[in-house]
Amino acid sequence: MSREPNTRLADLFGMTGWSKGELARLVNRKAAATGHPQLATDTSRVRRWIETGEVPREPVPKVLAALFTERLGRVVTTEDLGFDRAGGPGRVRRQSDDALPWAPGRTAEVLTEFTGMDLMLNRRGLVGAGAALTAGSALTGSLHDWLHHDPALGTAAAGGGSGAAEAARFGRYEATPVGAQEVEALERSVAVFRSWDAERGGGLQRKAVVGQLNEVGGMLAYRHPDRLQNRLWGVAANLAVLAGWMSHDVGLEPTAQQYFVIAAHAAREGGDRPRAAEALSRAARQMVHLGRPDDALELMALAGSGAGPEAHPRTRSMLCTVEAWAQAAKGRSGAVRRTLGEAEELFAADPGGESPPSWMQLFDEADLHGMQALAYRTLAEYEPAAAVRAQEHGRLALANRPEGRRRSQILDHVSMAAAGFLADEPEDGEAYARLALERIGENSSHRTWDRLRDTYRLTAPYADDPLVRELREEIREALPRTPRGRTSPV
Repeated sequence: MSREPNTRLADLFGMTGWSKGELARLVNRKAAATGHPQLATDTSRVRRWIETGEVPREPVPKVLAALFTERLGRVVTTEDLGFDRAGGPGRVRRQSDDALPWAPGRTAEVLTEFTGMDLMLNRRGLVGAGAALTAGSALTGSLHDWLHHDPALGTAAAGGGSGAAEAARFGRYEATPVGAQEVEALERSVAVFRSWDAERGGGLQRKAVVGQLNEVGGMLAYRHPDRLQNRLWGVAANLAVLAGWMSHDVGLEPTAQQYFVIAAHAAREGGDRPRAAEALSRAARQMVHLGRPDDALELMALAGSGAGPEAHPRTRSMLCTVEAWAQAAKGRSGAVRRTLGEAEELFAADPGGESPPSWMQLFDEADLHGMQALAYRTLAEYEPAAAVRAQEHGRLALANRPEGRRRSQILDHVSMAAAGFLADEPEDGEAYARLALERIGENSSHRTWDRLRDTYRLTAPYADDPLVRELREEIREALPRTPRGRTSPV
């Protein structure tokens, strides 16, 4: 037992506003909910953790990390709390290590610890259940210089360039060297996970993706030759984006945001700024979905400027569509039309000879039209005439959707239904809403239900129409219970 105060735990504890007794009760409650009802933490024990540096036994450090992550709205690891064995409790660390962006070399640690915490505690939605989302300005302010910095310099600072694999932090992770064949297999697994997500939604495979990402974190604890290490960072970024998107898809919003930030860090560690920008665009889409377009626009400004000149035209086209959706949520008609026009030009500028990166291949012509339909449908809340453009793009999206994109098809149908009601065409809206209802139970995406709830609100002016009245009853019966923290219009 250390007799030195755990200054790191003390500092973070002071930021939470909790009393020692309150923290003890929270630890007992969360531990019991995860299968450890025998824990009986009290005020005196919390005091010993802080004042004498006592290190609690597992699973208490992970439970504490989850609690602090939720309370502070950013990833807090057990090391951040002063429980790492290598340096001892309260070991002095550089200020930059605790801030965003993380210091070079910390990303693998944060990734591995957060995924482990997620796997242990999120079986019942416990991570992120009471957390707050970090504002867009807080993320962009801390990430701006880091994202614009030359990736090669960060690699050099972290000790890159070594041709042979060397272990890093053996005592913390099961560091594992891998070869090119193993990385290839991981890259193929990402493609499989991505197709599952597009077909059925994020709920069914989220844990598998998080588990795979956790394993990749262990691999990254080794220092491989640069080319192989960068490919591993690419796998980590792709899996983190998927974990974030799947978490967003099932309503674990703060957890999703943490994965998007981890993905941006992983991509940047691998020198892939366009990939980091795409990860930030996911966080922006999440913000628009949750009614925070100003935060989304701040994230998109950083994503657009940080993508770098090497970004593929299709990547820039996609970034424009997300920005347009955020502008539409603020009713900015001119900005929406201008940005969507730029998206179309960039998509058409794709030379065709060079394939877009694997993580952009789902952004095809159907997705371009689908995002335009969503942006115009959102703008139509302020400018009803925009609903006609939403219908035009929605039809093109549905006509071009390939097989295996069932969730996107449902979202297309919901966009078309909403556009129909906004265009004062209730028959059209009712027909597309029924198409969405027929398929929506086949996937695990909460986002599809969220959009359908919003469409239900638009049916109110037509409630006297017999067909619409019947549709409203069917939607009310079909909708699952409103997720915690949200207000259902039904």
